[in-house]
Formats: sequence, structure tokens, C-alpha cells
Amino acid sequence: MPNSLRWTAALVVLLWGWIAPAPTFGQAPIKVVYIPKNTGNPYFDPMIDGFRKACEETGAQFETVAPANADATSQLPLIKAQVQRGAKVIAISPNSPDALNSAFKEAMRKGVTVIAVDSDLTGNEQFRNAGVLTVDPETVGRSQVELMGSLIGYKGKVAILSATTDAPNQNAWIEFMKQAWKDAKYKDMELVDVVYGNDEPQKSTTETEALLAKYPDLRGIISPTTVGVAAAAQVVESAKRADQVQVTGLGTPNQMRRFIKNGTVKAFALWSPYDEGYLAGHLAFQIASGKLKPAPGAKFTAGTLGEREFRDKNVVITGPPVTFTTENIDKFNF
Repeated sequence: MPNSLRWTAALVVLLWGWIAPAPTFGQAPIKVVYIPKNTGNPYFDPMIDGFRKACEETGAQFETVAPANADATSQLPLIKAQVQRGAKVIAISPNSPDALNSAFKEAMRKGVTVIAVDSDLTGNEQFRNAGVLTVDPETVGRSQVELMGSLIGYKGKVAILSATTDAPNQNAWIEFMKQAWKDAKYKDMELVDVVYGNDEPQKSTTETEALLAKYPDLRGIISPTTVGVAAAAQVVESAKRADQVQVTGLGTPNQMRRFIKNGTVKAFALWSPYDEGYLAGHLAFQIASGKLKPAPGAKFTAGTLGEREFRDKNVVITGPPVTFTTENIDKFNF
């Protein structure tokens, strides 16, 4: 090739380098990690499905990890490990309102979005960006007392079987239950005990058996935890005391269907954990991508759930609870 042509070709290449756009590469997808309270709890399965669906719709990468038990600090190493692995969002159902805050603070310092789901960092909300809750705690607490009252004719001894002593959502609900108990409507209902099954089937079973032995005239057990309500129903069924002891609480339809069908449990309640996970997944993506800044009064669209609004302390509510009975339980599959 003559020198003149070589110089011309070189000049063309140089000029093209100046005017042509540099090649662009797609950004890595936002990694959303959800950490439930513990493994083996069926309540979190549909929530995980909701997260996964939201991440499919938004293009985020989804992963879930969980500790073996629901101890206050059991989630701590998982939070630290996921931050090191490049998670952009840590969505978590915290086992404690304060034991994990140092890890959350460090994660947020590194630009990680932290979202509390299902239970909140009560009193420590500054250590997360937003909270996605089922319904407001007062509605949950008061509705549980009313549901039990309707089952026992508003008269008799009642006990509460909770999860762990540190569970922030459980403690908030129980506090509102106690407030509701002061209403004149419930003056003939006596709260005799609050026990803790640690969200473990065997521990919950043992605690229920102890309640039946300690209070032979017990009329009802409220268990606002899916593990606890199933364990309590099983114990009452085995003891053949379903006619005397009414069990209610918060459980999944698939988990409680048999007890409803055979009459051991007359009614229980829950919201949709799938919707809660789906809502949290869309919220996580919008915050982490910079499309949404949490602030009381700010609104956003959560996929097919439609518009939601931030309340005080950047809390977003999923929806009201549903009461499941023999009439409607077959309409639900989760």
C-alpha cells in the first residue's frame, strides 16, 4: 500500500475514534437479598415467591438466605456476608429491633439499601431506609382479641403463644392486644399468660402442652405466629379438647386447612405474605436504582398492587388481614 494511502487510512481511524461513541456495557443488575427470620418457617415461602416475582418484573437479581434459628443475633453474619458479596439491597425480617443495628449502619454507609419487612426496627428506624409491614400493629392486635372473643362468647381464660421474646412485630401486636383487653367488651375475658415458642415447632408444642396442664379451664389460645398457631392446633387436636379450647392466630391457609376442615380451629387470620414480598421487591428496586426517595407522603407504584404511600417513619402497609373459615379457606392457596 502506498504511503499516502496508509496515512489516509490512519487519519480515518483516528477521526472515527474521536467522533464514534465509546462502547457501552449493560450495568450489573441490582442484587436484592431477602433474609427471613429462620429456615423451616412456611410463612416466608410465599413471601419469597413475591420477592422473586417482583425481581423478575424489574430485572433485579434475587437471592434469599436464612439462619437456622430465630435468635436475636442469628442474622448478623448473613448481613455482613451479603454486603461483602455485593448486595445492593438487604431486605430482612429482623429477629431483634436493636441487635443488628451496627451491621445495618455499616451496610448503609456502603450504599446498601436496607428494608425491614414484616417486622420493623421499632425505636431504631434510622438504621433502615424503609419498612414494609403487613397492616398497622394496632389493627393486628385488636383484631386478634376480637376474633378470640367471638369464638368464646367473650368469656373465659385466654393465653398467648408468641414467637421469641425479642420479636418486634410480635411484641407490638401483643402490646395492642393488652390495650384492647381493657375495653369493657372484654371484661369477662382474662389474659392469664404469655409464653414463647421461639418460632420452633417442638418448643411451641411444649409450651402449648404446659398451658393446657397449667390452666385446665383454659378457653382459648391466641398465637400470632404461623409456627405457633399450627403447633397449638395440633396439641389441642391430639388432646381432644377442641370443643373447650379455641385456637386462633396468624397462619397460612395451606398450613391450617386440615384444622379448619376437621373443626379443631374455627377461624384464624392473615394477610397475603406473597403481596408483602412482592411489594417489598418493587420498593427495593426503586430505592436502590435511585428512582424513589422514601419520605412520609411520597407515593409509588408497586407493580400490579398499584399505588402505595409512605407513612410515618417511612413505613408502607401491604393490606388488611383476611379471616379464614371453613367457608372461604379453599379460595386461597399459599
